[in-house]
Amino acid sequence: MTEPFRLRMAVRSYELDPQLHVNGAVYHQYADHNRFECVRAAGVVVDDLIADGMGPVNLETTIRFLHELRGGDEVDVTCAFGWGSGRTHTVEHEVRRTDGVVAARVRTVSGLLDLRNRTLVADPAAVWRSRATRPELLGLTP
Repeated sequence: MTEPFRLRMAVRSYELDPQLHVNGAVYHQYADHNRFECVRAAGVVVDDLIADGMGPVNLETTIRFLHELRGGDEVDVTCAFGWGSGRTHTVEHEVRRTDGVVAARVRTVSGLLDLRNRTLVADPAAVWRSRATRPELLGLTP
C-alpha cells in the first residue's frame, strides 16, 4: 500500500482564536489545501478539469478534534482517498503535530460535479485516473 500524501504546514498567528489555539474552521482549510496539493502532485491540472466542465465538490466534512494546536506548531497533514463504485468518494486527513501527537482527523465525502448539468459524475474514479500521471497518490491503480 502506498504511503498517504503528506504536506507539512506551520500554524500561523492569524489562524488562532482568542484562546490562542487554532480556530476550528482552519482545519477545513488545512484539509482543503492538502487535498488540492495532493491532486496537483498526482499530475491532475485542475484548470483543465474545470475547462472540460467538471469540478471537485465537498458534500460533507467531519472533523474530530483530539489535541489542540497552538501558534508556532508545525503539522503534517496526510491525505488518503477511498473509492467505491458510486458517485462519491472519501478523503481521510490526519493532522499530526511534529511531536507525533494527532491533533485532528478530517473526513470528507466528495464528488466530481458536471458543471453543465449540475449533477455528480457517475464514475469519478475513472475521470481522476485518466487525468493523473501518478494515480497512486489518489488511491487509484494506474
